[in-house]
Amino acid sequence: MITLYKGGAYLINGKELIADDKDTMDILKNKLGSEHPSKEEAKKQTIAYGILEEHNTSHDMDKLKIKFDVLTSHDITYVGIIQTARASGLEKFPLPYVLTNCHNSLCAVGGTINEDDHMFGLSCAKKYGGVYVPPHQAVIHQYAREMLAGGGRMILGSDSHTRYGALGTMAMGEGGPELVKQLLKKTYDINMPEIVGIYLEGKPMKGVGPQDVALAIIGEVFANGYVNNKVMEFVGPGIAGLSADFRIGIDVMTTETTCLSSIWQTDEVIREFYEIHGRTEQYRELTPGPVTYYDGLVHIDLGKIKPMIAMPFHPSNTYTVEELNANLYDILDDVEKKAEISLGGQVNFSLKDKIRNNRLYVEQGIIAGCAGGGFENICDAADILRGKSIGPDEFTMSVYPASTPIYMEIVRNGAMADLMATGAIVKTAFCGPCFGAGDTPANNAFSIRHSTRNFPNREGSKLQNGQISSVALMDARSIAATAANKGYLTAATDMDVEYKNPKYHFDGTIYKNRVFDSKGNADDKVEVKLGPNIKDWPRMSGLPENLLLKVVSEIHDPVTTTDELIPSGETSSYRSNPMKLAEFTLSRKDPSYVGLAKEVQKAETARINGSSMEEALPELSPVLAVIRERYKEISSTELGIGSTIFAVKPGDGSAREQAASCQKVLGGWANIANEYATKRYRSNLINWGMLPLLIGREELPFHKGDYIWIPQIREAVKEKKTSFKAYVVNQDWKEFALKTGDLTDDERAIILKGCLINYYRD
Repeated sequence: MITLYKGGAYLINGKELIADDKDTMDILKNKLGSEHPSKEEAKKQTIAYGILEEHNTSHDMDKLKIKFDVLTSHDITYVGIIQTARASGLEKFPLPYVLTNCHNSLCAVGGTINEDDHMFGLSCAKKYGGVYVPPHQAVIHQYAREMLAGGGRMILGSDSHTRYGALGTMAMGEGGPELVKQLLKKTYDINMPEIVGIYLEGKPMKGVGPQDVALAIIGEVFANGYVNNKVMEFVGPGIAGLSADFRIGIDVMTTETTCLSSIWQTDEVIREFYEIHGRTEQYRELTPGPVTYYDGLVHIDLGKIKPMIAMPFHPSNTYTVEELNANLYDILDDVEKKAEISLGGQVNFSLKDKIRNNRLYVEQGIIAGCAGGGFENICDAADILRGKSIGPDEFTMSVYPASTPIYMEIVRNGAMADLMATGAIVKTAFCGPCFGAGDTPANNAFSIRHSTRNFPNREGSKLQNGQISSVALMDARSIAATAANKGYLTAATDMDVEYKNPKYHFDGTIYKNRVFDSKGNADDKVEVKLGPNIKDWPRMSGLPENLLLKVVSEIHDPVTTTDELIPSGETSSYRSNPMKLAEFTLSRKDPSYVGLAKEVQKAETARINGSSMEEALPELSPVLAVIRERYKEISSTELGIGSTIFAVKPGDGSAREQAASCQKVLGGWANIANEYATKRYRSNLINWGMLPLLIGREELPFHKGDYIWIPQIREAVKEKKTSFKAYVVNQDWKEFALKTGDLTDDERAIILKGCLINYYRD
């Protein structure tokens, strides 16, 4: 079904694969003669290399400085981004910046604050020359597909699922500070990423959808990091048999592999997509060169992929539906044991009680958002459910078309009527079910969803309140098949269905009538509308000469998600208020964190104000006594104090910068990790002036509550040191090593200044 090559591979004429091993050169000579390109030249024949080269401003393809064509943000990220840019000197959006409103669009939490954010967004689009898409019109990524993507373009978005590779657009999801850099006419600086070929052949069997293919890939490449921070390039003859919607459905889920970006070869199917959307001029044929080298290769036989399910609590926890139904007790028992780690024993969690008459019963089905809300997913679900009933029991079903044009089309072709006749509910474009702000199930309920993630609490439950429900990811077709069987888990391949495959007709009238598009014209006379919850970032100091860190949280889960660092759901309403939002930091993972971090922050505030740190935090007295005994020459002004957390592998999941900024707002100066799950989380730490520290996987020399002394840290950063000595300050004065990994000159400067705002303001 899926094979991962141990090394790289050559692709000849887009069809033939040659593994990179000891016989490769002989094979190439036999096929191509002695004039075949070198490996380095063949690497330049990837689609990704060509697009990156076109957007690189450094003239050095090893050290990229990228300028993007378009920026996108939604309503729980754009306020913080624009506020940061304004504080850094923003005068006008220098490139198209699209502000969508698909996360806090319900305006149901915290009084006026969500709509206040929307009015902030509209006023900024007018003042600085942007585009504003009102609530319920489209989820961010569907609007980008319909109106922004283009062959060979690059788009940067402040949402992790910014992926438009199927349309020939290299897109990346990053934390807000990376968008701020683009708004200030700076660049996105990365080393040239490795390119991994994703070779597709065969044709999916009837009933298999894009989520099935995506989950199969994620299950194979997530844990081993095969594509981590790399670009996934989809090639091969199997692509030709996939519709545009099918390709898009696979592509959007590449985020869950932890890859950097994605790109696909394009053809007449994609040209037709642009034609349907009235943008034929944006189509560009993209194909790999005659002899192309990939740094790794994933070989996929589409015809062997079966309906899949990703069980709680990660998209990589995958099984075939057939396998799950055949081994219910064993698999559910294993899922429960894994969940004990994720949930930390805070609540009782069970799934085996969902077994009824030896079948798995689920209470909810959701088809939604950038992954599930596509036209073909909804129409195929309607075909499966036509003339049936979801039943009057616990099982419920909701469908969220990804945009109003899709909504309008399913009204016109009758699919909406077919769905609603079954008892399913069709709602407006909204990302809520993806991040815990809509369709929260009952306590202990089990939901199956064609959405993007199934982390703990991602569906809206709260462990701190004793609530737990859970999500499994599935394709829309198998969700509909389950709904047709009134909640009993069913693979779509088990249903005898005639799929109509109706043609899609895009009607952009609603956008013309409702979307504000400045056409790039700024109006500096417009006043930015600031609701009472929209607050400026607090002042942040530069990196001190010497640093004392208190470990205020210690997390040993294999992976820590950004949802666990700063929860989604109702907290999203406070993303415009840095101090209020910071109160939720690690609230579901380590509720003691905020209080402990604040205590440490009191000491640093006292130091900055010229007062006694020991009076502000009495436990510091013996710690500082030990340090001063060894470092008599260091004055209080040269000794900064802050908090840090340890996590094995933090930062999986959302691109949200607040996972880092909330720690900084509470006085955080560093994270310590064995590795960082994603490049974007590490970048968020750096952009908020925090040290992305690394430690080996041997037994930790420190624990929660310990103090760590890092002398001459400012000098180490200035001198581009990547490794330095640190000490646990106790009776033993234990020495150990910390590393930062590679940092660019700009990243070092940002850390020295204390955050991106300081760096640009100065």
